[in-house]
Amino acid sequence: MSDTTVPPAWGPRWSRWVGRALARGLWATEVRGRSHVPRSGAAIVVANHTGFIDGPVLHGVIPRPSHFLIGSHMFRGALGPILGAAGQIRVEGSGRTALAHGLGVLRRGGVVGMFPEGTRGAGTADAVHGGAAWLALQSGAPIVPTALIGTRLTGEPVSVWPRPRRHILAAFGAPVTVEPPSELKGRRRQEWAQQAVAAALRSQVEAALADTDLRLPGDDGGRDTASIEENA
Repeated sequence: MSDTTVPPAWGPRWSRWVGRALARGLWATEVRGRSHVPRSGAAIVVANHTGFIDGPVLHGVIPRPSHFLIGSHMFRGALGPILGAAGQIRVEGSGRTALAHGLGVLRRGGVVGMFPEGTRGAGTADAVHGGAAWLALQSGAPIVPTALIGTRLTGEPVSVWPRPRRHILAAFGAPVTVEPPSELKGRRRQEWAQQAVAAALRSQVEAALADTDLRLPGDDGGRDTASIEENA
């Protein structure tokens, strides 16, 4: 893979401070488990997905610069050049090119962020796509399961921009190394890894909910038809 496929590292160095200003300045984001994000080396941060602001909030509270895989629909209009300059990764079609870019980030020791549910909805992580699992298998990078709670409330649309000072929780879980049994090959290996990622994310969401008064939205908010991770 050519280095030209890897988004520049400088983008997240400035854009994470924009996310931090939103997460900690505009909204009242409580962050737990920051120490679970490896201080150096490759890592894949995966989170549940309920609302429009999940990306900037998580980008701002991850204690290292990060490159997120983001659906191509988000690159339309004025936001597109900003996301591009921020070093975020555009997902189109099957998502293979985006995964190749994400793998390049991991191979240089960076952080990739993903919402493996694929679309904004209830955020329960009942089902996930396989992109994060594929990246973990190809790179050996650990998965950091992360719960986002409070970015959308029941009855609000997935596109909601919350009122200032809303309490939001971002809780990072202990990193998980995806290591399928050696006898599994090909598709069975990928499916095992995908289930492991889903289980780790569900477990982290449930643990966070058990230790906060915040709740996930009790609806899907008019779930997106456009996917963040497509079918990668």
